[in-house]
Amino acid sequence: MIARIIWIVCLLAIAAVTSALQIDRQSQSTPALAPLVPEPLRNYAQTQITLAAMKAGKPQTALAEAQRLVRRRPVPAEYLTLLAAAQAKAGQGEQAGLTIQVAGQRGWREPLAQEAVLRLALAAGDKAEAARRYGALLRREATPDALLIQLGPEVLGEPGGAGQQSLTDIIVGAERWHTLFMERGPRVMPPDAFSEIATAAIKRGVMFECDPLRRAVEGVRQRDAAAAQRLADAAKRACP
Repeated sequence: MIARIIWIVCLLAIAAVTSALQIDRQSQSTPALAPLVPEPLRNYAQTQITLAAMKAGKPQTALAEAQRLVRRRPVPAEYLTLLAAAQAKAGQGEQAGLTIQVAGQRGWREPLAQEAVLRLALAAGDKAEAARRYGALLRREATPDALLIQLGPEVLGEPGGAGQQSLTDIIVGAERWHTLFMERGPRVMPPDAFSEIATAAIKRGVMFECDPLRRAVEGVRQRDAAAAQRLADAAKRACP
């Protein structure tokens, strides 16, 4: 009889934990469920609770909740990004800067971290690092064109500078990204910079596909005829 009671209690405990974990996952799309998840079992719910504290204007509470989240899940870049935001709101600007740099190193696909590290790199005069982060944002199709257009001149505006050289290195070493670069670059990058980077890549042996390259030339021509002509001259080597 006692064994049966213990067995039933165990089953109920397992059911309760399972239900709590399901609610935790559901809280990702239904934030109102987050407080229903027991504190030790919060994962997605902890994120929502941190965000709620930030939106409610409770910086110290948000910071404590973000720290709890990162202690529980220290690896994901998005959680570090959230911690950095909480630190900034709590007046810990220097610590927030360090945290966001770690987030950017861990998560090349985390857009908030990439943008933040890019801006930090610009502030520090490190155009090469800024260009690497710009490239990460450019590769992410969900990154708004407006953001790339805004950041492009700051990162890539210096002819032959560290920003252009760094992005050229990325293009040369990332063949699977060539088509996306050809399709999106003329639309969001400064035309001079796009032309210089694409031309430098061609000179270093990159063989862009001819149709995307021709379309890129025409895309640049709509914004800067001289830059387009320079790229067209270089393109003749790859696509006579």
